[in-house]
Amino acid sequence: MSFTLKHLSGIVGGRIIGDPDLVITGVSGIREAKEGDITFIANPKYLPELKSTRASAVIMSKEIDGSDIAQLLVDHPYYAFARIMNHLYRKVPSPKGVSSNAFICEGVRLGKDVSIYPLVYIGEDAEIGDNTIIYPGCYIGERTKIGGQTMIYPNVTIREDVSIGRSVIIHSGSVIGSDGFGYATHEGRHYKILQVGTVMIEDDVEIGANVTVDRAAIGKTVIKKGTKIDNLVQVAHNVVIGEDCLLAAQAGIAGSAELGDHVTLAGQVGVVGHIKIGDNVMVGAQSGISKGIKPGQIVSGSPAIPHKEWLKAQSTFPGLPEMRRRIRELEEKVECIDKRLTERGDGHGKGK
Repeated sequence: MSFTLKHLSGIVGGRIIGDPDLVITGVSGIREAKEGDITFIANPKYLPELKSTRASAVIMSKEIDGSDIAQLLVDHPYYAFARIMNHLYRKVPSPKGVSSNAFICEGVRLGKDVSIYPLVYIGEDAEIGDNTIIYPGCYIGERTKIGGQTMIYPNVTIREDVSIGRSVIIHSGSVIGSDGFGYATHEGRHYKILQVGTVMIEDDVEIGANVTVDRAAIGKTVIKKGTKIDNLVQVAHNVVIGEDCLLAAQAGIAGSAELGDHVTLAGQVGVVGHIKIGDNVMVGAQSGISKGIKPGQIVSGSPAIPHKEWLKAQSTFPGLPEMRRRIRELEEKVECIDKRLTERGDGHGKGK
């Protein structure tokens, strides 16, 4: 598909510097762009790339004088770039209906224009909303409800009694509603605690590939609306994740932890169970969260501390071997001084 720069400006509310009738046929990064592409600059460090890019237009926040490239000026270039990309490339799939090679149990309620691909299993009394797509190899458990406009990619398992909202995306290999990790230890043996709760995923949530969201032991594991979860994330039983959170790859959240709204966990963050992380908290990569965090904090490290303190500590670590050597030298000098003073004191005493 192709659109004029004027048309794209109308979508994002931008101001054009250059030819408004310029035809845009694609979007790309500034280094990979070719003629006909529109690119973006959100970080000033990429401004020198404008001299060598082959893009026909660039999305920016401030006008650059003397540039031959058409400019689309907006307040938030990255967001505008995302919207334009969706406009150019997003395809609305045509309904495929229900494949004869899918297994649909009794009592299943299917909405309008659903697409159920081959080798899908849908358990008794499940409910699938309008325009939802379920790709091959998926398992939908009994009494599970999936809202409209949702996309379930191949080989996803959604266990029984799970509730999934509208416009949810779940990528391949994810398991929703698996048993939580609950055992009672008695006389050295670990006895399984039945996990009889459920999972509730609200609207507009995206779950990456190979994510596990455990069902609650009792009650609900909850992922609230707008939250986005990267690949290989573990969400344990009875966890509550607030609205519009971002969880990067390999993060792990232990049982009954609670995340507020707009929380960001970078890659490989570990969160212990039964704590609360407040709204608008940001946690740096590979951090360990061992206690609750008040709203609005930025923390890093393991155990996590305020990010600025962690940066100071990190800058100190490389110098520790040299500091240790110097301290040892000072200790040896102090020992020599103490020895000399002691000897002088003894000699003076004898002289008396």
